[in-house]
Amino acid sequence: MTATSTAADPAHAYPGYLEFLADADEYGAVEVALGLIEAGVPAERVLLDLVAPAQAEVGERWARNEWSVAQEHAATHISERVVAAVAAYANPRPERGRIVVACMDGEWHALPPRLVAEVLRLRGWQVTFLGASVPAAHLVSYLHRYDADAVALACALPMRLPYAHRMIEACRRADVPVLVGGRGFGDDGRWAARLGVPWAPDAPSAADLVADERALRRVTPARLDHLADDEYASLVKRRGELIDSALADLRERVPSVNDYTDAQLDSTISDLGYIVDFLAAALFVDDGTLFTEFVGWLVSILTSRGVPAGAVGLTLEHYGQLLRDFPRAAAFLAQSRVLVSAAAGR
Repeated sequence: MTATSTAADPAHAYPGYLEFLADADEYGAVEVALGLIEAGVPAERVLLDLVAPAQAEVGERWARNEWSVAQEHAATHISERVVAAVAAYANPRPERGRIVVACMDGEWHALPPRLVAEVLRLRGWQVTFLGASVPAAHLVSYLHRYDADAVALACALPMRLPYAHRMIEACRRADVPVLVGGRGFGDDGRWAARLGVPWAPDAPSAADLVADERALRRVTPARLDHLADDEYASLVKRRGELIDSALADLRERVPSVNDYTDAQLDSTISDLGYIVDFLAAALFVDDGTLFTEFVGWLVSILTSRGVPAGAVGLTLEHYGQLLRDFPRAAAFLAQSRVLVSAAAGR
């Protein structure tokens, strides 16, 4: 393999590996990864110091509008093939119990938990990876059929936190310890703490946590007393009404929306829905930073694609008017409008 001529260091191999992803060259990418292993680099380092940062860069290039969705999907597929090739090459034998790894229901970012699954496998665990978007009922049914020492659940998007809470509680009712990971729980795991579940920031931390049964079973109560005000439940019930009203408002205030192609219109409706969903999640965990961070991200994505920040501000204003009787939601929307106004003024 030509990759063996590269210094046995994932950092040195990274630029060339990224080029293979950019060129959609699966064979070249696999060759780089296996070449590192043949040169003596542990498989775990190849996964965490080559594949993981490269995939993060893939996401950043999509966010900056440098890569299309198709390019991002092609690169992600190649990353998945590389992970499979590394796993097959290492082929560790299980010496420990069974860990089930899965994505939350509605969560489709399967590569990060796949990396966690392979690191656990490399450390001797028997791992069952259930993949993307696993319905809670199916997961619990699986746990009843197969004895598991723990369940590791992944969530990349905070808007899935209400579903995450339901899945966590379902696993606990099946008497299986749960740990979670992914950006959906906050960069510091603060929303995992709110839900009362152990959180791991990365694959090595997850491996250490599942090996510590006492820490894994140390459960703190979820802090969700604020849900008694019914804002979250009421907002969820009004989701469709809010989206329809916001779209009608945009058509009236931004006439160019009426000339959108079907694809542009679908994208706009999706964005309107995401705003409601992230607002609902912020209400669920009672943390306005969840919503403001999302709005900041959305503004950066849309402005990179030629959509002015003010368009987001209009929708936040409209939702604020419709939700003026929702004190927490209104406060979160007001905070976000300040952020958008600052972005629009730059």
